[in-house]
Order: sequence, then structure tokens, then C-alpha cells
Amino acid sequence: MHERYNELKLAEKGARISILAYIVLAILKVGVGYMSASKALIADGLNNTTDILASFAVLVGLKISRKPADDNHLYGHFRAETIASLIASLIMIAVGINVFYQAIYDFIFAKAEAPDLIAAVVGIVCAIIIYIVYRYNKKVAIEINSSGLMAAAKDNLSDAWVSIGTAVGIIASQFALPWIDPLVAIIVAILIIYTGWDIFREASHNLTDGFNKEELDNIAVCIKKVEEVREIKEIRGRFNGNNIFLDVIVRVNPELSVVEGHNITEEIEERLKKELNITEVVVHVEPDI
Repeated sequence: MHERYNELKLAEKGARISILAYIVLAILKVGVGYMSASKALIADGLNNTTDILASFAVLVGLKISRKPADDNHLYGHFRAETIASLIASLIMIAVGINVFYQAIYDFIFAKAEAPDLIAAVVGIVCAIIIYIVYRYNKKVAIEINSSGLMAAAKDNLSDAWVSIGTAVGIIASQFALPWIDPLVAIIVAILIIYTGWDIFREASHNLTDGFNKEELDNIAVCIKKVEEVREIKEIRGRFNGNNIFLDVIVRVNPELSVVEGHNITEEIEERLKKELNITEVVVHVEPDI
């Protein structure tokens, strides 16, 4: 478990880099967006402000998650990160709805004008910057097996594509098609809402002890590799932050001694740790009668 705390600390570094990058990008995009009259670039910049809040929430969650178990939290504080993600998703959805409303209004009622081409250049530069952040976070996430940081990396990648889309819309508006810019702003708003909903769905699923059946099936296959296990009577899984907690009931030869039964549980735990990186397992042994 100490190793997991160190991994969470390393994940914090990725969250801090994301925050710093998003602050710079948001200021740059919103500022240039207003100066160049680009609705799409402004919407993209507002998207990055939600990413600042989301990354900050994840950072706070990671810090709280590293707190050791206490009398009131015997399983530790790992779920703090999931709660932070849930809060961040609600913020993203709210901002996305606001951007969508404003973009629709500008598209229907406002007189659209082609923004300055500098807005497209800014969009492309920002896409390159956030893609570099994505590569870093993805690398770290794979090294420490952090699903939270990997989700942040995927968000970085989606932001890079959004910035590219924004640049494309701005360039297209130069060819007597100024309405494309607010149209791209609508698309950006939809992407913000979709990303927020996706994070909300996953976080709420984990907080309500949801667990993927296919993953349980893979875990069962791993357990059955232990020769002494005759049958898996029950297997239940849940997430505590990024950690998987398992409750397993297996049936074995009823003539085995208590020590032999204990050795089987240790072998199951060791196999799950080695092959699937699952360290929190409670194995109950029953006689196969």
C-alpha cells in the first residue's frame, strides 16, 4: 500500500502540469479570441477553464487519497479522488451548457464575422502544447497504472482535437463562410458536455460499487489457475479510488487442513497481485461438499 501512496504522489505531478498548461492556454485562447472576434476560440478557452477546475479537483482528490487510514476511514481515503472527479464533471457540464446556449444565440441572431486568422494559429499552437502534456501524462499513467491520470491524459487528447477543430473552423470562415465559427463553437460545447457526462457516469458508477462483469470474468479465470480451487462460489469487486477491492469465496477439498486452506488464499492473492495488480483481496475458503 505504501507503494500505491508513492504512485499517487507521482500522479499529482501530472495533475499540476495539466493545471499549469490549461491556465496558459485558457488565458491565451480567451484573450486572442476576444481580440480576433472568434467565438470558437473563446469557447475552446472556456473549455480549458473547466479543465483547470477539473484538474485542480483531481489534484485535491489525489492529495486526500494519500492520507493513511484512520479510525473513521479504515479503508483509507482513496475515494476522495472519485468524488473530486464527480464534482469536476458537474462543473464541466454546467459550463458546456452555457457555451452551447451562447453559441446557438450567436449562430441564429448575431451577425457573424470572420475572425482574424491569428486565432487559427493560436488554436494550432495550443493543440501542440496540450498534445505534449497528453504524451507525458499517458506515459506516467502507464508506468504507475493510474486510471485517473490516464483519464486526464485522454481529456488532454480530446482538448488537442478540439483545438484543431477550432482552427479548422476559423480557417473555413475566411472563405466567406463566417457562420462556421459559431457552428464550431456549438460543436465544442457539445464536446465539453459529453466529456463531463462521461466522467460523471464513470465516477457515479464507481461510487455506487459498480464493477464491469467482463473484468470479473477475467479475475475468475486468474483464480481458477490455482489447482486446489474446485469452484468459485462467489466473486464481488468494487473500486476504492483506483484500487480494486475483491471479496472471493472458493470451494476446495474438504479434507484440507486449516494451514493448507490458508496457503490457498495466499496463492490466490499472490497470483492476482502478479497478473492483475490487485492487492486488496479477501478470500474465504469453503469445503466442496
